[in-house]
Amino acid sequence: MNFGFSEEQEELRKMVRRFLEEKSPESEVRRLMATAEGYDPAVWAQMANELALQGLGIPEEFGGQGFGPVELYVVFEEMGAALLCSPYFSTVALAANALLFVGSDEDKAAFLPGIASGETIATLAVTDDAGQWDFTKTSTTATRSGDNFVLNGVRSYVTDGSTATLLLTPAMTDKGLSLFAVDGDAKGVTRESLSTMDQTRKQSRLEFKDAPATLVGDEGGALCGLEETLQVAEAALAAEQVGGAQRVLDASVEYAKNRVQFGRPIGSFQAIKHKCADMLLDVESAKSAAYYAAWAAQERNDELPIAASLAKSFCSEAYFHCAAENIQIHGGIGFTWEHPAHLYFKRAKSSELFLGDPAYHRELLAQRLGI
Repeated sequence: MNFGFSEEQEELRKMVRRFLEEKSPESEVRRLMATAEGYDPAVWAQMANELALQGLGIPEEFGGQGFGPVELYVVFEEMGAALLCSPYFSTVALAANALLFVGSDEDKAAFLPGIASGETIATLAVTDDAGQWDFTKTSTTATRSGDNFVLNGVRSYVTDGSTATLLLTPAMTDKGLSLFAVDGDAKGVTRESLSTMDQTRKQSRLEFKDAPATLVGDEGGALCGLEETLQVAEAALAAEQVGGAQRVLDASVEYAKNRVQFGRPIGSFQAIKHKCADMLLDVESAKSAAYYAAWAAQERNDELPIAASLAKSFCSEAYFHCAAENIQIHGGIGFTWEHPAHLYFKRAKSSELFLGDPAYHRELLAQRLGI
């Protein structure tokens, strides 16, 4: 089993990194996180038209590039390092995969080309107000109205829910859990932006009152596809976390080499050495877990549920530990608003909870392993 990246994948990494260095410097992250939309439409269009990133994992027959989760892993890792403010994760990791795993060919042809071209910003509304990531506890309901359906219920903590033009919403019908496509501006849809600790990733609360909806896939047949969607998204989020953890490790090492106290660089002090060594161990171990999950997602084999929960639980804790140690190593300056350390700390904490916290995924691992 080879977890190394090919020459083409490394070239993709370099291309994305150069793009993000130009389009997502710290100053731009701070500007965008203070806006209601939370992203730059011009950069979003460039990502689609010049780099084809939105369609990277979409099959060619539906307007995409036909690559897989490993290539997307490379992209998400670089985006996590740059703290890119963009609806890319919600559109690509959540919505596009939900359409691929649940939708019929007709559904894919209807929605995926718009995502690949950048015209459609989409999201998957997973949780209700209780914040549970278990689809079997979905409280939103759908009932037939002529040839279509109407939705009633509430979805909370929806990533990019206020800017998405396409809302993919799981709901219960008489036949069981189903997936529905709802226009973001449809009658009966109320969207409320939520205050978040991590301002770089926007969240919303959606309320549906007899909102017109289009069935995606088979009625009552969405559960397996949606569960696989979350597993692939967990692998993508683990990649983001690895990118962020590597970036704060690099920042800590650079500061430890340059900051002088008592006539010596602080990196020569044993306490700082130990912190940096522990961070390096976390980062390298997180990479192994995340690469394994990306491979399992690429193969779509039986190891994916285990690999995804393993990566999500370990990478969450590794990133949060590294982000916290980064603040400690920087000392007083690391606690200030002007320093970027807090931006990574907040992203690390929100990502730790996003798609289920480590305790939730360890419980899933225990169940799946029969422990």
